[in-house]
Amino acid sequence: MVKVIKKQKKIVKKIITNKKGIKKSSKVIRRKTKKSIKTLKLVRSTHNPIIDPRSYAWESQAVLNPAAIYLDGRVHLFYRALGNDGVSRIGYASSKNGIDFDERLSYPIYFVENAEEILKHWPFTSPARPVYDTILYASGGGWGGCEDPRAVLIDGYVYMTLNVFNGWDSMRVAVISIKEKNLLNKKWIWENFKYLSRPGDRQKNWVLFPEKFDGKFAIFYNLDLGDSSRVHIAYVNELDMWKTPSQKEAPDVQTLPDHIVAWHKRTRSAAAPPIKTKDGWLLLYHAIDKDNPSIGYKLGALLLDLEDPRKVLYRAQHPILEPNTWYENDWKPGIIYASGAIVKNGRLFVYYGGGDKHIGVASIMLLTLLESMKKNGAVKLKKSRSLDL
Repeated sequence: MVKVIKKQKKIVKKIITNKKGIKKSSKVIRRKTKKSIKTLKLVRSTHNPIIDPRSYAWESQAVLNPAAIYLDGRVHLFYRALGNDGVSRIGYASSKNGIDFDERLSYPIYFVENAEEILKHWPFTSPARPVYDTILYASGGGWGGCEDPRAVLIDGYVYMTLNVFNGWDSMRVAVISIKEKNLLNKKWIWENFKYLSRPGDRQKNWVLFPEKFDGKFAIFYNLDLGDSSRVHIAYVNELDMWKTPSQKEAPDVQTLPDHIVAWHKRTRSAAAPPIKTKDGWLLLYHAIDKDNPSIGYKLGALLLDLEDPRKVLYRAQHPILEPNTWYENDWKPGIIYASGAIVKNGRLFVYYGGGDKHIGVASIMLLTLLESMKKNGAVKLKKSRSLDL
């Protein structure tokens, strides 16, 4: 009888020990999970690059930096194409699943050309460089036309912002629009070309929010240089250069102040237009690591307040995508330029130019990214001040 009791005690002790082991194991799993969340990355498609240059003269040199919208069950890409004349034009492709683009037009759907610039820089050359060069490739290798589109849907229209490049003395932001029905019917009737930035300014990479605030368009035009918890947004009744802020030139990236998160101490620009989520506006942005600038552009993520998107609520502590594949280092080393993003079936698809020559896509479940940012990336807001314009 005594032996049986001792045996039972041993069994109970073993069970208790195992329970402690289970608890300990759970803690280890939780710690590992938390660590993995902090280093969360987008996952590239195995089909990358999804779009490459073709033999057509207008897109023979490079395809890059696409805008993206999701409409009528398809992903619509408006991509920058560089021809052998050095001029950037806008091409079009679409896909049902967001990865396989089974529709791609053989002609550009929009272009703006400056004859003087074309003649000045003919013939077009693209010198190869072994390392990333911010001066030589400041405009993606082109000498004119419309560059780096971003697109949003507002009130039945597709609004597209463009960088209009006519030489180093004229880098301006413009906007065009097209009715949704004309897009779906492939009737390329673009309306209302207008400059958003003023003559003499040197501006690039402004993006529109995909909805109005109190009846006004919201334009994201800069990260706040002196406050990492805020961004610059202009609210305007109409899209016109005299209604938007004037800066004589875009900030010099060499003189940007340090921020809390080390890797993005040299901030570049907004990437794709903001995406509305239940937790805030998700804004992707490009930045360069101060301690390793030769790598080039990396992709970061901010979560902005829904009611007042000038406030940064959360920031991903690490880059969510870095240029480390061959097609992100092919023509211009170290480039990920993510100017398009959509959400399809709960998954975030990010479309980007790689190496200023190819187009790739990377994705992640949106909820997973948001939860990671909320757990690890809270930003301390400084005292509010008015930025209304």
